[in-house]
Amino acid sequence: MSNSDLALSIALGVGLAAATGFRVFLPMLVASVAAYSGSLPLGDGFAWLGTPAAMLMLGVAALLEVGAYFVPGVDNLLDVIAAPVAVIAGAIVSAATMADLPPMMKWTAAIVAGGGAAGIVHGVTAALRAKSTVLTAGLGNSTVATAELGGALLVSLLALAAPVAAFAIVVLMLWLAIRLILRLRRSAPRTDARG
Repeated sequence: MSNSDLALSIALGVGLAAATGFRVFLPMLVASVAAYSGSLPLGDGFAWLGTPAAMLMLGVAALLEVGAYFVPGVDNLLDVIAAPVAVIAGAIVSAATMADLPPMMKWTAAIVAGGGAAGIVHGVTAALRAKSTVLTAGLGNSTVATAELGGALLVSLLALAAPVAAFAIVVLMLWLAIRLILRLRRSAPRTDARG
């Protein structure tokens, strides 16, 4: 695995893990669909994530989770329950995307960076929801839930798009380099070899 593949793999894992801080199951569902479609290579032991059964299970869990966050009171209870689950899910989805890494490096990065990112994002959103509950008697929490849902989807899709974006940047740089070389060749003075 090249250094750039390694960096993209870790960035993808941490990005998806951070999204689990918003919603636990939605980023895992996005990863599952991407793995099933062949767009996301998974590490050893994580092939289950790319199966139809996992997609179905994660889809139902994501729908229930998203719906529950729109119910005042239930949303705050879920914040308490989801705190350790988000950290665990963040570590799992992070490790799943770090294919071809030695186990020690994979799990260290997955737990520290992936689980840490998920925990931080979840902590911030839970604090925001708690303040919203106090200030609006729970009526403003649906706005917070909508923003978190959008955040989870956006971060998940951006994390998956990182390898595509990196490839697009490389292609763009090559195209620009070729154009520059051709322009320099056209503008270079021509010398006649016949003397």
